[in-house]
Amino acid sequence: MRLFLASYRFGGFADRLVGLVGAPGRVAVIPNACDAWPDAWSSAVMSDVKPLEQQGYSPEVLDLREYAGQPERLERHLRTFPMVWVRGGNTFVLRAQFARSGADSVFTTMLREDALVYAGYSAGACLLGPDLHGLETMDDPAEVLPTTGIEPLWDGLGLVDRRLVVHLDSPTDPDGDSAAMLARCVAEQIPHWALTDNDVVLVDGDRTEVLRG
Repeated sequence: MRLFLASYRFGGFADRLVGLVGAPGRVAVIPNACDAWPDAWSSAVMSDVKPLEQQGYSPEVLDLREYAGQPERLERHLRTFPMVWVRGGNTFVLRAQFARSGADSVFTTMLREDALVYAGYSAGACLLGPDLHGLETMDDPAEVLPTTGIEPLWDGLGLVDRRLVVHLDSPTDPDGDSAAMLARCVAEQIPHWALTDNDVVLVDGDRTEVLRG
């Protein structure tokens, strides 16, 4: 299993992502964490496509809404990519879209097969933890039902064994919501990784590193 889990985009370690993939190539960009914000969706997509292109990747948007109820079709398409890029937004909305499309089970299978690299940041990284509890400090679960038609889910994909607390000391978090989530994890002795926007959790097979920028 190869995972590149960041607080914000590449963090300070774009080179380590290349090391996981082998060389920049095609990448499926999954922007569904932004589905609750239709007016900003296209600009959010472009804000990730451009940096990926600048790093030498060939990004192609993969909208999970087009695969609702079609996990086999989704898996066939994903198997044509060496890497996926799952951007930030609302983690609860992203979790719901993974469930509706079957991406939760598809990715679990493919990642355990080491069939592709999963690169995700913010919501795209938090999704892989054991659960989403605490993230309501930062993301609004109430956006899920009107956006996706299903109730919020509180389980993560469980591909890493601890929660990710992202955007510590970041200008993207002016109210200090990440610090509040971190304080809760510490107080309740919940295993976690606390990441600034320069930091990355990198999983390569049986080796896990926390890269501090």
